[in-house]
Amino acid sequence: MELSWEIPLLIAAGFAAGFINTMAGGGSLITLSTLIFIGLPADIANGTNRIAIMFQTATAVAGFKSKGVSTFPYSIYFGVTALVGAILGAQLATDIRGELFDRILAIIMVMVVLIVVFKPKMASVDALERLTGKHLYISMLVFFFIGIYGGFINVGIGFFMMLLLSRFNKLSLVKSNATKVTVAFIYTLAAVVVFAINEKIEYVVGIIMAFGNSSGAWVASRWSVKKGDGVIKVFLLIMVIAISIKLWFF
Repeated sequence: MELSWEIPLLIAAGFAAGFINTMAGGGSLITLSTLIFIGLPADIANGTNRIAIMFQTATAVAGFKSKGVSTFPYSIYFGVTALVGAILGAQLATDIRGELFDRILAIIMVMVVLIVVFKPKMASVDALERLTGKHLYISMLVFFFIGIYGGFINVGIGFFMMLLLSRFNKLSLVKSNATKVTVAFIYTLAAVVVFAINEKIEYVVGIIMAFGNSSGAWVASRWSVKKGDGVIKVFLLIMVIAISIKLWFF
């Protein structure tokens, strides 16, 4: 595929998506729409987007680590179970979502909005983290199913991971973000392999977009640690509302 005017568009869309994905979630709506807009079939766009996500999440992990934020080894435990699920989900990804799926996802997004609005205290900085015993095992099981969805389409998955980690595991939003990007990096590796085997990736396009995604992720990961939970909560609310409207009406 020859590229010219598409290059700056891919980088700009990637930067926006990388920033949004790292701060909250939903950035893949931007990149998938852009990839389809420049002429990629939906299934190829879905696979190609994983290259950008892989680089984006790796950069975000490094950004959080540079600021001393990590939930190792629990993020690895969650990531491994999500990886198994992602293999299954990616195998199922023969086509992108239809109108019914869009509307179901929009309803889920509205539910997340209600939780954010009416339960604004997602996790206090003084809350006792729940990362052992039954909370660890239940979360690992849930991440398996999250991985299936992530392998299949990935759109909006950040919201679900943030909700689980902040409400159930009682992590701060900053730590939830750091865990989220680590898990996403691990399961995306599996998804990339599956899409590659099935020849569903346009590598040049994916690498160009990955430059933008990685830049956005690096800026967002470091900035979110500096600003704390408050700014992340604002981004979560704005993005969930925007995506819900987009999925329902467009």
